Amino acid sequence: MISFDRVGVRYGTAQALAEVSEQVPAGQWLGVIGRNGTGKSTLLRAAARLVGHEGTITIGGQPTARMSRRALARLVAYVPQLPELPPDMTVLDYVLLGRTPHIGYLRTETAADREICAGLLDRMDLAPMAGRALGTLSGGELQRAVLARALAQEAPVLLLDEPTSALDLGRRVAALELVDELRRERSLTVLSVVHDLTLAGQFADRLLLLDDGRVAVTGDPASVLRDDVLARHFGAALQVLITPAGERVVVSSRTTARVPESGPDEVRPPDPAR
Repeated sequence: MISFDRVGVRYGTAQALAEVSEQVPAGQWLGVIGRNGTGKSTLLRAAARLVGHEGTITIGGQPTARMSRRALARLVAYVPQLPELPPDMTVLDYVLLGRTPHIGYLRTETAADREICAGLLDRMDLAPMAGRALGTLSGGELQRAVLARALAQEAPVLLLDEPTSALDLGRRVAALELVDELRRERSLTVLSVVHDLTLAGQFADRLLLLDDGRVAVTGDPASVLRDDVLARHFGAALQVLITPAGERVVVSSRTTARVPESGPDEVRPPDPAR
């Protein structure tokens, strides 16, 4: 559904991406991973045409460079790391902005648009907050509202840049489960930047590991989330454990031994003879 052909991005003299080529079929979830500053967010911004780029990005075989902004918005929904959140806007009105590409010029949203947004608010556990101002929400609630707005676009391609960073672990899993559920319902193509490698492996069909703006490794989670690969690109402090269910869990370990606060002879069990 979306393909990158030798895509490169420069910020001044700095090369953020170089010669990135990848294809993501319709309905597949690609997790983009890598250290900070390796071009993960830039790749998504290029796909959303928020930065200029070399090479070609196509959606459904059509180059995005030739599309109007409105046409692109009907195909791509983008969740940035730092979205604009007008503090006085209500949650419902904010989510309704996701319907903008489907509303004709000089027209307003319809009852059907409101029904779509209300359904998403319910699924994101935000229905009781529909009338509240964004400025009154917690960080996690705001992140769920941003995700609901993106899903309201009903675009076939969903770009998620760290969509769950402000959520606690339970809500992270719940939010990604919802994305996965909607992906299967609507055959969405999902590209997500995820710093939590365990979650990336649990939800993505394939992983793309970037290093210094270039594709270092790509493949299914089992072939990417390996001790040798992570040591080469993230450092030796990461280890991959396999759960009884067969899931890969990436854990970190200290590089220096922990020093006990008290000496080993200072804490002893009581002497029964005393």
